Amino acid sequence: MGSLTRKTMTMVLMFLLFFVSACHNQKQDRYDVIYRMEPVKASSSSIEDKEPRPFTIGIVPKVTGIPYFNVVEDGAVEAAKDLNVNVIYDGPLIADAEQQIKVIEDMIKRKVDLLAISANDPKRLVPVLTQAKEQGIRVITWDADTLPQARELFVNMVDPETLGRHLLDTLAWTMGEEGEYAIMTGALSASNLNEWIKWIRYQQTHYYPGMELVEIAATDDNPQQAYEVARELLNKHPDLKGIIGNSSVGPPAAAQVVSETGKKGDIKVVGLSTPNLMKSYLQDGSAQMATLWSPKKLGYLTVVIAKNLLEGNLPVHGQEIENVGSIRFNGDVVIMGEPLDFTRENVSQYDF
Repeated sequence: MGSLTRKTMTMVLMFLLFFVSACHNQKQDRYDVIYRMEPVKASSSSIEDKEPRPFTIGIVPKVTGIPYFNVVEDGAVEAAKDLNVNVIYDGPLIADAEQQIKVIEDMIKRKVDLLAISANDPKRLVPVLTQAKEQGIRVITWDADTLPQARELFVNMVDPETLGRHLLDTLAWTMGEEGEYAIMTGALSASNLNEWIKWIRYQQTHYYPGMELVEIAATDDNPQQAYEVARELLNKHPDLKGIIGNSSVGPPAAAQVVSETGKKGDIKVVGLSTPNLMKSYLQDGSAQMATLWSPKKLGYLTVVIAKNLLEGNLPVHGQEIENVGSIRFNGDVVIMGEPLDFTRENVSQYDF
């Protein structure tokens, strides 16, 4: 009896120990997680607020509606897509500083991040560009510069001395280095055109004394006006032997008039214009040479430089720019490259 009681008590104690241990383990398992808070799902609006807003770059040419600046626009639009920026490309209907100022004022109202200007007048644009800077808008120039205080840097196509000297050389070679010649320019106030004219005159004075500059006539970058100017030049100067056009509408207008008046070969025509505008005149002998750079690359480069500035990055001398090539940078001037010459033999290789 006593032995059975002890066995029973032992079994009861073992059962109690097992029960207490099991309860203890259950309690541990039950209270492993003492607090839980479900993460808050971020709303779509809060995500969007954290994403950076694309830059908006306002590009203002001297004039709209002519092939040269249309091709510049193509390059700018392509760069905008590649770089994820917004580009607003707008300019005056004629190459006029007052109309250009109105376009710039509209860009300021639209709160662009940066203005890139091809200036019709280097001085008259200074006040409106200063106003833009005071409102936090960055300002650069391209194609044609303003006074330096109105902008951060200038995106130039080519070195102006090299280009001006080269234009006179091309005319001298075709004229036999003697005779009267005229220059058909764009707007008389355009700084880039005047800089090229300075070097044209310098080159002629120092190296071609047998040549004589008889007139500099303005076309205001208007094709119809350029045609009328060319006709007037031929009427006023019966001994004229050559014409340099230093804006894109000049050489094709001069070549057309030379062809129409039966002066093909007697009056030589060279200058700055696109190969597409000059192709037929080069091939039929109404013009001898056209010189330019790629306007599309100029538009592309301007947008690249603009975005880099907005991100805090200055250009670097020798920097390789995709779709453009190696650039030069000196002080506050970017130089895109060297001029290209188009002749009867090679003009069909280009399409712009």
